[in-house]
Amino acid sequence: MNTTRIKTKAEAAWEQEEAEARGTAVQESMKVEPQKEHQWLQKLVGEWTFEGEMTMVPGKPPEKFTGTESVRSLGGLWILAEGQSEMPDGSLATMIMTLGFDPQKQRFVGTFIGSMMTHLWLYDGGLNAAEEVLTLNTEGPDMSAEGKMAMFKDVIEIKSDDHRVLRSHMLGDDGKWREVMMAHYRRRK
Repeated sequence: MNTTRIKTKAEAAWEQEEAEARGTAVQESMKVEPQKEHQWLQKLVGEWTFEGEMTMVPGKPPEKFTGTESVRSLGGLWILAEGQSEMPDGSLATMIMTLGFDPQKQRFVGTFIGSMMTHLWLYDGGLNAAEEVLTLNTEGPDMSAEGKMAMFKDVIEIKSDDHRVLRSHMLGDDGKWREVMMAHYRRRK
């Protein structure tokens, strides 16, 4: 004997209204308004070309590189940057950076990955008082000593709406920061 009760149209409509109300309440409670730090990140959104040089091993001449980067916003809270550059051996490298701001930590957070490495770089950083320079602290492979990790800081400096500079520094065994990479990014017109 089947004891399944059939809902009336009124009961079904009421349940539908309740489900929609719960869904709307969840969406409203999850809605986050971008803060000034999120808005700062939007300065990076756009299409860019870059040129730079890196010196991973002290005493060796710097290697020059060029590339492109496409940066998009994710909900006004995050930026996703995908870049491409030619490696010294002629192969193509792809890099992806994510950056956002965590209001609870009051810190910028993010990640960096590249097709030329297996390490996931985790960023944590802050803006200077003038809000022109974002310094991101991270840890990664020491490029001059295989199997060794080192502390890094990547510094993004806004020069103008159409020009920014990225510098990467590595902390040496002597306790001093050494610039290992510098690149100028210019907005495509």
